[in-house]
Amino acid sequence: MMTDMSLLNSELDLQQQEELYQQLLLQTLGQINSESPDSKVIRPEPGMCVKTFSEPDKEKVFINVCQSNSVPPPPELSREKLVELLQSDDPSGFRVPMSLGEPHTEIDNSSQGCTAYDVVINQDFFQKCQKDPLFQQFVILVSVEGLENKYNLELSREWKVLKNRKFLGSVSEQNIRTKSRPVIEELQPPLPRPEFTLIVEPPAGDPEYLIAEIKLPGVGSSRSLVLDVGEDRLVLTARPSLFHLDIFHPFLVDQENSVAQYNSSTQILTVTMPVVSS
Repeated sequence: MMTDMSLLNSELDLQQQEELYQQLLLQTLGQINSESPDSKVIRPEPGMCVKTFSEPDKEKVFINVCQSNSVPPPPELSREKLVELLQSDDPSGFRVPMSLGEPHTEIDNSSQGCTAYDVVINQDFFQKCQKDPLFQQFVILVSVEGLENKYNLELSREWKVLKNRKFLGSVSEQNIRTKSRPVIEELQPPLPRPEFTLIVEPPAGDPEYLIAEIKLPGVGSSRSLVLDVGEDRLVLTARPSLFHLDIFHPFLVDQENSVAQYNSSTQILTVTMPVVSS
């Protein structure tokens, strides 16, 4: 990830902006924690992205299995016990603490709309799953069944773990319960995520540009914006409105030649990123 403040022609010192943002963030989190002492704000790390389909309409669904040590680990589970669970009628009977996020609409490698869900599990347990394919299949199965139960879905068991992608969409902060429960329920993210649109140009054939249009109501100047453009990621913070956007997109872009322009009249930030490959 490269930070190019010149993209926004910022007149404020980055350190001053960071200090202001941290002060406002701490005030916001202080209000949240005072109202909900049994919860904690976390920003999970990307882990693995699983592609599957909804039934019976065969719409693409992506499950972002994320990791955070703020989520408690499950009880100790041996490989022998795991084999027994997978052979039983109800492998989800073994409870894995996890946060099941709300669905969000994204675009896939084919520039088609799809639905993504974020699931957060304990970081150490996630690393264990990465080392053992049997544990990986188990946590995917438990995640699928958890999403089905929470959102009244039916998902295909013919899933695929994407090799070159850890996350599809945006990584958002989550407010999770800290008291031990079989499943950690996700509350609303504390920081507003602005509306945005990703446009591929040209719309057909090999993509040349990825254009992000981000609506920032209430932001009067680009001086309050901090933008990071990565190879496959875009991170934006708008201060002091406390907008935050963190997007993983399905393209590799040229960071150095990306440009951004903020229209204070329409309050829309346009980021134009040359596509290197998809």
